[in-house]
Formats: sequence, C-alpha cells, structure tokens
Amino acid sequence: MLSGLDHLVITVTDISRAVDFYSRVLGLEVRYRDRERVDLILGDLALRLHWTATDIEPRAATPTPGSIDICLRSLLPLDEVARHLEALEVEVELGPVERQGATGLLESVYLRDPDGNLIEISRPLRQAATEAAEG
Repeated sequence: MLSGLDHLVITVTDISRAVDFYSRVLGLEVRYRDRERVDLILGDLALRLHWTATDIEPRAATPTPGSIDICLRSLLPLDEVARHLEALEVEVELGPVERQGATGLLESVYLRDPDGNLIEISRPLRQAATEAAEG
C-alpha cells in the first residue's frame, strides 16, 4: 500500500537558524516554500521545517521543537564527518558507536540541531568495511 516517505516535518523556533544549521552543517539543499515553511532536500525526501507559530493546517496535534530523533545516512566516512563537525565547532554528543539500522549494523555519531532535535549520522558497517578493504 505504501512506497516510501515523501517529507518529514521538523518544528523549529527560528527558521533562519535552522536553515543555517541544516545547510551549512549537514549540506542539505534549501527550497523556500514561504516564510513559515522551508524544505531541506535529502535525495527524494524533504525535511520540511515549520515555524512554531505557524497557523498552517493541518499540522501535528502538539508540534514541539526538539522532539525529533532522526537517523541520516552519510555518503562520507564518519571520520570525515567528525572532522567537518569539529571544524564548524559542532559538538558530537556521542560516537562513533555501533547501532542497529533498518537494514543492518551502523556506525553512528550523534549531534543536536539548534532546537535540540537529535540527529544521528550513520554509515552501514558493511559499506565502511568494504571501503577499508579496498583502500
């Protein structure tokens, strides 16, 4: 019946601050819809930022900044991600650590966006092991 995820709404207190974080720190493409909604493009998925004070309907029953816990897959090895975050002075809360993902084992680092949402950046362990063997 379902084929995938189109977009995920993240409620934020400050659109411009969130856009800066997701574009500068995570490298997502920004598409402005209007002053209260912005799409951050991740492949064929949009992370849609909604401002807390929006009156756009329908919306979640209790849209709350800082309530998202999302895992994003990295194209880069996690040591490169860690160096990038360090250069931008973005604190890594945890990691790298091994976790179970939707399709297998992951290596992950955790950080938070400006509203306190938990962002997990991961790489499949089998992909990392294959690249190390080929390297």
